[in-house]
Amino acid sequence: MTETFACHKVSEGIIEGDILLSSDDLCFYLVDPKTGVVIEKNHSLEGQSIAGKILVFPSGKGSSVVQADGMYQLKMSGKGPKALIIKYPDTVLVASSIIMEMPVVDKVDEQFYQQVKNGDHVLLDATNGHLQIK
Repeated sequence: MTETFACHKVSEGIIEGDILLSSDDLCFYLVDPKTGVVIEKNHSLEGQSIAGKILVFPSGKGSSVVQADGMYQLKMSGKGPKALIIKYPDTVLVASSIIMEMPVVDKVDEQFYQQVKNGDHVLLDATNGHLQIK
């Protein structure tokens, strides 16, 4: 059964992929750019790779330079996420995702957060403001 949820476009794009959930805010500088593995100690995703995932997390953290550089390094190595679903996007994540042409959404229906699980396959249509759990 396919579930569809409304969302708000931050950065356009349409992508399909598997979900990776984080209960913690994320600093992309604390992700190894060679592997995509989160290296931040005691982070909910410590030791897991964000490479090629649709990453769901509350918000970003860290200074603007560190956050933007971390996202850039991941994009250049091909080990970054496919897209971001953020509860509380900050200016740095918004600007960086637009520059790097990464689909990003926020304001997703609350029911999405109650239903989605790690590994769920989703179609994210940031351009038109909806996503589907397949």
